[in-house]
Amino acid sequence: MFITGLGTAVPPRSFTQTDCWEALQRADRPEITPRTRAVLQGILNHDHGIERRSLALETLDEIFELDPDTLYRRFEKNAPLLASRAATRALDCAGIEASEVDAVIVSTCTGYLCPGLTSYVGESLGLRSDAFHLDLVGQGCGAALPNLRAGEALLASKRAGKVLSICVEVCSAAFYLDGDLGVLVSACLFGDGAGAAVLSNAPRGGAPSVEWKATGSLHNPGERDALRFEQRGGMLRNILTLPVPKLAGTHARAVMDDVLAREALPREAIDTWILHAGGKRVLAELQSAIGLDKEAIRHSSAVLREFGNLSSPFVLFVLEAALAGNPRPGWWWMSSFGAGFSCHGALLRVS
Repeated sequence: MFITGLGTAVPPRSFTQTDCWEALQRADRPEITPRTRAVLQGILNHDHGIERRSLALETLDEIFELDPDTLYRRFEKNAPLLASRAATRALDCAGIEASEVDAVIVSTCTGYLCPGLTSYVGESLGLRSDAFHLDLVGQGCGAALPNLRAGEALLASKRAGKVLSICVEVCSAAFYLDGDLGVLVSACLFGDGAGAAVLSNAPRGGAPSVEWKATGSLHNPGERDALRFEQRGGMLRNILTLPVPKLAGTHARAVMDDVLAREALPREAIDTWILHAGGKRVLAELQSAIGLDKEAIRHSSAVLREFGNLSSPFVLFVLEAALAGNPRPGWWWMSSFGAGFSCHGALLRVS
């Protein structure tokens, strides 16, 4: 399988962490106790690897409208829009028309629509009425790689010749506030965005070839409560616990070691690293567990700094950034992790 086109999209308005702190100071919510305010001040006013985030809001004051109907409408309006924009850019990058797409797969965890997002994206793009639609939910931040593996299976079965793979998250539609440290950290980490990839069994001429060579996954239900969503008061509430950075590093290393052993490749053979960064601490743990220098994580650090944790689209933003300019040919490694606790990895060959 080859990734022949990439596209990303974010909402038009971007807010610095300082902007978020100033909005918080104006907010009058019963959930914002003096302790909560102090914790948020410490996160937003210090260097945690994030400078700004794009959010589907007109003003930051809207983020404190915390009722289920408002959050649902935010997802319903913005998820199809962001997904379609990213997909259009991916199709343009691949040099193909929407009518050539045989299947579309959309992953999300920050909202729910029925019919799913594929219905809205298919309508917006003008996909054929007989194109296969598959909506994937519940995989959290790690969803991009399972999505791509589903596309790989469709191509290998010859049920599709070109697959459109999309991840979209409106994290501002899953905003929640209470006194829990993990909830407060989540409120300061996540941004909105979408990433899309066009998948094919043949490379695209006149562009870097990105070949999907081997993959692996690791699922550990025993750590399910470390990172997941729950429902409270009709709203999604993110559970983010202190062990997550260490879990991410340990699982990412295990998946990588397994795939590289199967492919008879040493770790030193990897030229470029495409890593999901849940946050500054998580990225530091990945760097330590895998044994990387600061240069190796520069693309992930840059995306985190500019957009925050985008959840499932994050690795597609990193891959797009790494391919910009003059990409280094050779073996690349992509890694994502998320709810489950799950972790996924993919070996890419770029030439």
